[in-house]
Amino acid sequence: MVEDTGERVIPAFMKPTNNLLLEHIARYQFALHYMRGRVLDLSCGSGYGTHMIAKQCKEDIDEIVGVDIDPDIITYARGAYYHPKSRFEAADAIEPALVDKLGTFDVIVSFETYEHISEEKALLDNYYRLLNKGGTLLVSTPFGEGRGIDCGSPFHVHQLKPEEFHELFKPYSACEFYYQKGVLIEPRREGVYYPLGIALCKK
Repeated sequence: MVEDTGERVIPAFMKPTNNLLLEHIARYQFALHYMRGRVLDLSCGSGYGTHMIAKQCKEDIDEIVGVDIDPDIITYARGAYYHPKSRFEAADAIEPALVDKLGTFDVIVSFETYEHISEEKALLDNYYRLLNKGGTLLVSTPFGEGRGIDCGSPFHVHQLKPEEFHELFKPYSACEFYYQKGVLIEPRREGVYYPLGIALCKK
């Protein structure tokens, strides 16, 4: 039985016009261009994004592994989304031995993960350890009042300011930042409020 956390995106249970669903799918659509080799979808949830990448990038990838901490949602993903180039594993994104369990990857996608995790250094360290040299990391998070400040969501530890989000990726050789409003993802424009940011980083 899959528990509804209030933030869980399960397309089969949602209207196709649901804004939350459309925004999540837009992030995966944005990521498709960068897929190659071995791919990790860290905090994959119900698996729809992992499956989207497997289907649409099957000529470009060797394998995609969807990982989530919730064993029930992984069971759901395995039943709902089969593709010969994908698999799903239950694991904790901050587990120190995650790289020993999963190996390393050419691309890591980790959407809407950071804001849920209080041990942020452990998560950031795993991003770096799990990514091959020259690999690509895509991370998204909603913006808010800043680190350590209650954001009003029972599911989020806090929500960073844009400048705090930028600081997370200093170890990478190159980073570009994009911003999302609804389904629109674009470079930042002056005077536009964006509730969410996406980091595109190269190791």
